[in-house]
Amino acid sequence: MSSVEVYDVARDEWREMDELPRFRAGCVGFVVEEGEREFWVMGGYCGSRTVSGVLPVDEYCKDAAVMNLNGGEKWRLVGDMWGEGESPKLGKIVAVESVFYMLDKEWILRYEMGSNRWVKESSVPKKAHFDKPVGFVAVNGELHVMILLDGYNLMDTRQRSNAGCFMIHVYDPKKRSWRSVVAKPPFNHQLDFRTTVMCTIRL
Repeated sequence: MSSVEVYDVARDEWREMDELPRFRAGCVGFVVEEGEREFWVMGGYCGSRTVSGVLPVDEYCKDAAVMNLNGGEKWRLVGDMWGEGESPKLGKIVAVESVFYMLDKEWILRYEMGSNRWVKESSVPKKAHFDKPVGFVAVNGELHVMILLDGYNLMDTRQRSNAGCFMIHVYDPKKRSWRSVVAKPPFNHQLDFRTTVMCTIRL
């Protein structure tokens, strides 16, 4: 996709903005409020190539596109985020305030805007089985890594009587510390971290 729209809450309507500089599939976008109010789009795939002229391979976007929302609303490209010879990572990306984080297997990476590089922030206390989807979200300034416990597999299509249990590892970027909790969702069906969302509910 390349189209971008912004939702006006007061008017209850969508407004078109300038298109992305190029097509992206599977990308994510975040608004950074600190300093200049900017909209960042990163990750995803920008095209494909063939190996030996036969096998199709997706090309991962190594850069990011940034729009200044305070004026102009024009896109600028941020160059290659990966060092020479470094393989781009394909993990899920979330934002905590003005800082971006990526979950790459057992590692959490942090994006440094000054150097335009991803650096290692911390490692998850318990590795996930890579054949199972893993949830990665930002809630209340913390990073939540949700891992299914052994004995339960989301990829199993058979009906289950409950949603099983999963471990939630919570990382506080300010304290650089972890805490963990086991949760049992009150559902009678499977949770799929590829489509499940998480938010705070205040009563």
